[in-house]
Amino acid sequence: MADFAQAQKLVYLVTGGCGFLGEHVVRMLLQREPRLRELRIFDLHLGSWLEELKTGTVQVTAIQGDVTQADEVAAAMAGAHVVIHTAGLVDVFGRASPETIHEVNVQGTQNVIEACVQTGTQFLVYTSSMEVVGPNIKGHPFYRGNEDTPYEAVHRHPYPCSKALAEQLVLEANGREVHGGLPLVTCALRPTGIYGEGHQIMRDIYHQGLRLGGRLFRAIPASVEHGRVYVEAAPPRRRGGQHLHRPKEEVACVWAGLGDSIYMVTRILRGTCTPLPSSAGNVAWMHVLVARELEQRAALMGGQVYFCYDKSPYKSYEDFNMEFLGPCGLRLVGTRPLLPYWLLMLLAVLNALLQWLLRPLLLYAPLLNPYTLAMANTTFTVSTNKAQRHFGYEPLFSWEESRTRTILWMQAKDSVAQ
Repeated sequence: MADFAQAQKLVYLVTGGCGFLGEHVVRMLLQREPRLRELRIFDLHLGSWLEELKTGTVQVTAIQGDVTQADEVAAAMAGAHVVIHTAGLVDVFGRASPETIHEVNVQGTQNVIEACVQTGTQFLVYTSSMEVVGPNIKGHPFYRGNEDTPYEAVHRHPYPCSKALAEQLVLEANGREVHGGLPLVTCALRPTGIYGEGHQIMRDIYHQGLRLGGRLFRAIPASVEHGRVYVEAAPPRRRGGQHLHRPKEEVACVWAGLGDSIYMVTRILRGTCTPLPSSAGNVAWMHVLVARELEQRAALMGGQVYFCYDKSPYKSYEDFNMEFLGPCGLRLVGTRPLLPYWLLMLLAVLNALLQWLLRPLLLYAPLLNPYTLAMANTTFTVSTNKAQRHFGYEPLFSWEESRTRTILWMQAKDSVAQ
């Protein structure tokens, strides 16, 4: 493999490139990596939207494959300089078995690492999760923490356990010798919650508020704060391309709106939720920037983790959403949750019990369970500038621009509906 520093045209591989985040990493690479010669998109299900990308100057290669199959991963990676590993199974609702989650997230990541070693691919960027840290099973808050803040990261749920193990594999692989004698350089990124144009949850809440006379009812205490990162609207996409291993649209329902109103609580109990359109502006930008800078700053960045963040304010889900819903005519009723926490916990435990009892007969996967309730009711905010210090990260979109764009999108959707 040609020396990375001397290569004028690079080959990138994005695993899970047709997924929730992967699509936006792909588009961001095409926009902001001038050295790109070929972009390989590896996914279990390829989207028809990939055809529109093949008309540019960069060679776009779509590869259908499964991260759990080591030979398929190695074949896709041969000759690549950089791999951005976004593929993974996000399931906090019990749709998949713990064994399947482990196979995709842990064994799949191990396959990617071994393929790097085998093929000589020297740079690996891994999409981790804030849930590697918390909330933990004890409900301890993570308030304005950074990558070095002490926190008892104890998990029982299969998803955070698998992401923690996968992240550990990636970080421990830093420095391994790859084919050709060069060291493997790795790092991991931990996205938090998201918002922005195309936010289906927010639009659903808005319409429910209209049906309730312009009111929403508080379900989560205002003292519970969460970090959010802005997403920009994605170009319209055709149907198809959903990756079986990455139902991130579903988990976004919890991150973006669990408890946003009593309406949402009702939807959770019913086990229904509308998928969030895919987009991930600032998060995708951080992935691309890390990949661009990893070779020049290998000694500093290798083996490191970074929270994905921007300058959006820290508030409860409901109070944060009112930044956009308020200008659209809605108001939040109540200073305390309408339903007490003990009642929500009782319902969550009953859901978990019912899921266990029904598992031999049918799939019952309601959004409300003890883990998702803990996520919604536990403060988790980050305050860090590590990404800025290490590789010059600055969000592409300011809070003011993000807020304005989201409000305008909400108002435009309202006008179309009317």
